[in-house]
Amino acid sequence: MVGVPGSHTGWTFITNHARVLAVIADNPNVRVRDIAAHCRLTERAVQRIISDLEQDGYLSHTRDGRANTYRVEPDKVLRHPAEAGLSVAALLSLLVQDETDRNTKPEAQPSRLVDTNGTRQR
Repeated sequence: MVGVPGSHTGWTFITNHARVLAVIADNPNVRVRDIAAHCRLTERAVQRIISDLEQDGYLSHTRDGRANTYRVEPDKVLRHPAEAGLSVAALLSLLVQDETDRNTKPEAQPSRLVDTNGTRQR
């Protein structure tokens, strides 16, 4: 893992299920302990999420000794009707970054605020 993100309070846009799936997609051999640390969840919560994802066919795993290797089902369609037709692969393309992208900071973009009349503000 690259590093553990800082703590966070309040609501977020991404569910814990999506976070766990993204971490696994990024590294199919990742340990539950590392997923939990990265997602700021307990190991037990990660185990429940993995079980949910496996039960509904989004994820499977094979055991090699004490280690698991996960397989994400990229063609599986997301569950919510608002995302009808959207595949796991499409979601993960937004969430999973290449290692090089994760370690580089995006360049500052100029502010492009627009008021309700459509005119630009600074």
